[in-house]
Amino acid sequence: MSIIPPTKPLIDSSSQKDSFFNRELSWLAFNERVLANSYDRSIPLGERLRFVSIAANNLDEFYMIRLAGLYQLSKRGFTTLPEQNISIDDLILKIIERAKQLEICQRKQLKLILSECAKAGVFLIEESELTSEDIEWLKSWYEKHILPLLSPTTLDPSHPFPFIQNNGKGVFFELSSPTGGTVKSVIIIPESIQRFVKLPKNGIRVVCIETIIKVFINIIYPQHFIKSSGMFRLLRDSEIEIDDEADDLIREFETALRARRRGNSVNLAISDGLSRQVITFLSQEMHLTDYQITISSGHIGITDFHEFLSFLDSTLFFKTYQARFPQRIVDFKGDYFAAIRNKDILVHHPYESFDVVLRFLQQAAEDTEVLTIRQTLYRTSADSPIVKALAKAAENGKSVTALIEIKARFDEENNIQLARRLERAGVQVSYGLANMKIHAKLSLITRLEAGQLVSYSHFGTGNYHPITAKVYTDLSFFTINPEICRDAWRIFNYLTTHVEPDKFEKLMVSPFSSANWLLKQIDAEIEASKKGKPSGIWMKINSLVDKIIIEKLYEASQAGVKIKIIVRGICCLRPKVRGLSDNITVTSIIGRFLEHSRIFVFANNGEFLSDRNLVVMSSADLMPRNLYRRVETFIPLENGTVRDQVLKQVMVASLQDKSNCWELQPDGQYKKHRKTENNFSSHTYFMQNPSLSGLGSLAILD
Repeated sequence: MSIIPPTKPLIDSSSQKDSFFNRELSWLAFNERVLANSYDRSIPLGERLRFVSIAANNLDEFYMIRLAGLYQLSKRGFTTLPEQNISIDDLILKIIERAKQLEICQRKQLKLILSECAKAGVFLIEESELTSEDIEWLKSWYEKHILPLLSPTTLDPSHPFPFIQNNGKGVFFELSSPTGGTVKSVIIIPESIQRFVKLPKNGIRVVCIETIIKVFINIIYPQHFIKSSGMFRLLRDSEIEIDDEADDLIREFETALRARRRGNSVNLAISDGLSRQVITFLSQEMHLTDYQITISSGHIGITDFHEFLSFLDSTLFFKTYQARFPQRIVDFKGDYFAAIRNKDILVHHPYESFDVVLRFLQQAAEDTEVLTIRQTLYRTSADSPIVKALAKAAENGKSVTALIEIKARFDEENNIQLARRLERAGVQVSYGLANMKIHAKLSLITRLEAGQLVSYSHFGTGNYHPITAKVYTDLSFFTINPEICRDAWRIFNYLTTHVEPDKFEKLMVSPFSSANWLLKQIDAEIEASKKGKPSGIWMKINSLVDKIIIEKLYEASQAGVKIKIIVRGICCLRPKVRGLSDNITVTSIIGRFLEHSRIFVFANNGEFLSDRNLVVMSSADLMPRNLYRRVETFIPLENGTVRDQVLKQVMVASLQDKSNCWELQPDGQYKKHRKTENNFSSHTYFMQNPSLSGLGSLAILD
């Protein structure tokens, strides 16, 4: 397997003073791991191309949010990051250097994979490879489907440079006019135009839209000749600022979304076919410095290559995986309420179908005994079946409350539309809290059973999104436990009334108690280790950033507590540093599925994998925003079967994964475990085994 070229360490490995990795640089290291999968020839070709596109999309969002935020701080006069002794300008330069190296790797890898696609019979055709028959067909197609949508602009004093919205793409031409002068022209490519066009004959041959525009430039500019031409794409600051005192939050967001399209420029990618004068001109028009410009020798907008996947044969992708349906529901003939009454249920997505969540709500919508449904929605699809179920329930006369988080980044517009749709159906829609995101994923359903009100709750580590549920590893927990259900009611009451609850019986909830609870549990492990009792901590999370938690984990390590952490993305904790974090190991799983579940295990005075261990699932990562500025849930798993599924199967399999595993080094580099046919893969294991609840424990870790 070829691995992406080694990157620079995050810090000097000999340094003892740096206790934390920088968040932004750690994120870039994560995206390098994503791109690295495109180098793995044991992965099908189409999936390797998908990893390139994913890495490119991730980097785009990083520019639009994280790097844009640093530019804003610098512009406002900050010289160092708040609460950190780091020069903002120095950090920006380090980030850009590393990000540009990542872009170079993306372009090289895309070129390599496209050459392999050609060997598989799928060709991306350049202008020089078009036949006269191709050009004849393309001309007719272009004039019918593309030309009416284009608005060419000749740049002169009366026609200034057009506005380019966020993620806007275009083609720039320097043309020789019939009179001998030079004409500068910009043709913006509308969002509605497809990036790739399939030619009709001679196999699968595809042409980029920018190539087609160039080939037929004489339709727009007759008797002109191209001196230079090239594509460009602009990324803008996409963070949204909202007035917390806004009377109409929806209207405020709609205004902010329009403003996002006009945010400050943060990155411009330009084809190297354009002259230096044009590059200077574009940078001045878009108010960019040299280091905010990328000169590309390859394709611009690599994110768009997810569209190219549709031209590849199904044999070039992972074999389609059909998620299993939980046997417990089948045993109860599809009666979700009866199945949950019998015993708590844990569902492991995507290995077990997300349909169980959808049908749970659909049954509630039709069940005449159901009186109320309460639901949080952070991210879901535009045609969400969950939204349809909630609307149906309201139409059936049930009391339905939906807490929609319209501040979910890049899903704001979709969530606004969903909110209006639900309101039209009679659902009571609330937008939660102006100064805090609702990130908890929970449902609460109340039925009238034998004259008594009985509640059922669902908690998830992932979003109520049927598409991402097919590729994100997440947990769904269904329970009738009255204490947990009462806590769920307290959360919903807080979200609709804004009155803080005075207690929780079982749950730990951000922003009220989760941080203190975590610190208390780590302190308990420290105390146990000092007394010679069994101790230890396992964590599986997406990001580890919070300094207070990290410092407490360092303290635990120094007290002899063995700590194993699985972090998919950002990790600011520095492991395996003598005298600081000797007893902490950090691994990252990057593979076919995106690791998304959050799990916390504490030894709790017992050997690991014993009944003493405390096992908790959560919607939260260990970032300040999750602990102090969001509504999040931490759910203790006390039912023996459910607890063992998470502890002895999900966690053990994740910790034993060597096929998809990278290990974080003290200097910030990640080392990939050498891949062999015998390496254990948690993804393969859970795909091949029939049911979580029907399996025994995996081999105990050393």
